Amino acid sequence: MEEKKTPAEKADAPKKKIRLQINPPVFYVSSFLVLVLLVFSVGFPESAESVFGSVQAWISDSAGWFYVMSVAFFVVFVIYLGLSAMGKIKLGPDHSTPDYSYLSWFAMLFSAGMGIGLMFFGVAEPVMHYVSPPTGTGETVDAARESMRITFFHWGVHAWAIYAVIALSLAYFAFRHDLPLTVRSALFPLIGNRIYGPIGHAVDIFAVLGTIFGVATSLGFGVIQVNSGLEYLFGLPSTPVIQVVLIGVITAIATISVGLGLDGGIRRISELNIVLAVGLLAFVLVFGPTVFLLQTLVQNTGNYLSGFVATTFNLYAYEPTSWIGGWTLFYWGWWIAWSPFVGMFIARVSRGRTIREFVCGVLFVPVGFTFMWMTFYGDTALHMIMFQGIEGLASAVMEDESVALFVFFEELPLSSITSFFATLLVITFFVTSSDSGSLVVDMLTSGGKEESPLWQRIFWAILEGVVAAVLLLAGGLTALQTATIASALPFTIIMLFICLGLHRALRFETLKRSSLIEARTVGLSGGNWRKRLRTVVDHPDEAAVLKFIQGPVKAAFGAVAKELEGRNLKTKIDSGDDGRIWIEILHGDEMDFYYMVRPRSYERPAFVLDDTRRKRAKALEYYRADVYFREGGQGYDIMNWSEEGIINDILDQYERHLHFLNIVR
Repeated sequence: MEEKKTPAEKADAPKKKIRLQINPPVFYVSSFLVLVLLVFSVGFPESAESVFGSVQAWISDSAGWFYVMSVAFFVVFVIYLGLSAMGKIKLGPDHSTPDYSYLSWFAMLFSAGMGIGLMFFGVAEPVMHYVSPPTGTGETVDAARESMRITFFHWGVHAWAIYAVIALSLAYFAFRHDLPLTVRSALFPLIGNRIYGPIGHAVDIFAVLGTIFGVATSLGFGVIQVNSGLEYLFGLPSTPVIQVVLIGVITAIATISVGLGLDGGIRRISELNIVLAVGLLAFVLVFGPTVFLLQTLVQNTGNYLSGFVATTFNLYAYEPTSWIGGWTLFYWGWWIAWSPFVGMFIARVSRGRTIREFVCGVLFVPVGFTFMWMTFYGDTALHMIMFQGIEGLASAVMEDESVALFVFFEELPLSSITSFFATLLVITFFVTSSDSGSLVVDMLTSGGKEESPLWQRIFWAILEGVVAAVLLLAGGLTALQTATIASALPFTIIMLFICLGLHRALRFETLKRSSLIEARTVGLSGGNWRKRLRTVVDHPDEAAVLKFIQGPVKAAFGAVAKELEGRNLKTKIDSGDDGRIWIEILHGDEMDFYYMVRPRSYERPAFVLDDTRRKRAKALEYYRADVYFREGGQGYDIMNWSEEGIINDILDQYERHLHFLNIVR
């Protein structure tokens, strides 16, 4: 019975040449497209600036409705998955447990939710909306309330719903169905193994471009703010040349972090990020208007929730304004462009969680911290302007938003120290964005491999820095915003298909899980109730279960394999060191059928424990012959089933597998 490897297995097979591990179409096409944009921006700067402005205006005027509707759909879709019966499905095998405790998981979600954007916009955005709101009169009490509501809207549930779509699809198809950890895998229920062809390559290319431009946007914002901080602290002039030099220096630091690896580099810097961020947050709460901040946190949250639906669908169609293109559409494009990056991080730390746990954690935990950050910084700035008469803060922010944080700290104690730590935090966010982004892009361009040559990750880290520098020189923030929005537009379409594929796979699995109940007692031959009762109340030891597996189970597998081979279907029977045995029915380019029986130990119920001394714990264990599919343990025991009953169960499950293949063809 010869085994035929699927394209997925071929992709995962070790390569003889360890110096190069790439998926050539994705790697070379992505690199070429990025380099073309860079050459255009450097060689024709005036034309590039004009094109960037025109593209942003076109997207705002003609495609804004599509962004708004898509993001609204992502929010509804993710909440629906969490509340439905699909929410019980695990992101991994059914028998898997979470890799991290709730506390560690929440801490990593906090880390994913913080970044350069919070530092750049924490003070600037509320003040800018207060002075110049999208509609109405600025610098009023109503403008202050509206500014915080808009800020919450841009940084709230919508952003994390976008991330959740990608993270859910990556985690589900990679950890539960052993598909590559790339975006293309989410389309498997729609196009099957064609994900390994041109369509899959195109999906990953768009994901790479979105990630590169999304990270470059963050790097651009970060380096502008670092330059402003150094100017405030040391008098270093704020010029494009200085900013390019800073990008080079910090990208070099990020490259070193990439070389140190995940634990040696990224993890340690991320831990420093959390300490610095929490420290700065607590500082503002203590030395700012504490009671006012706690009051506004509650009121801002209420305003956000009460206007959630209206704000979600507001395109300012009756009062046209360019504001939405520079703010809401830019944010939606930024989050979508960042979604492969953040989504892959979230997916990797969420293995073993149910979809319901995932949705609750991802949608609400990071959002809660973000709301605190925006309230403590934004409302402290508004309090300074409205009640303390510090009008210079508003003027400084409107003139240059990159200096907002440092002008803000001037009005609080220990301004030089806090500005130093704020600048340090922006630098560390810069470094983690660059090295984490390069790791994600490297995985996308290598076909989902988590280990690749160091030079590949360094290549992407350097390229991200170069993209950020060139876009700053070509058009500043406008170029960064346009590149983000434009790269996110095609990926938004891909995300809609990802939702369709994920829903189709989850819906079928839900039906499949419910139908398993019918198969769990059919294996006891002849309706022998005494035999069934013995199976329920007896607690066999390991030797009895191993004997059963090597007897009726192995015989049933052999009988099925022989019959299928006679019908020109290739099969494979194999076993493991712990006594497990499995049968695979091979389907070539389509997903193979997999059915395993393994011995698994359990503790006996309390009412049968005659001796609970620790030294006899092993003797008091009992074993079951549990059934496993590719998606994990199925929660039922076939111990003492007859050979005919086992064969019937295999055929029942195989019939359901064929039905699944018919759906995804």
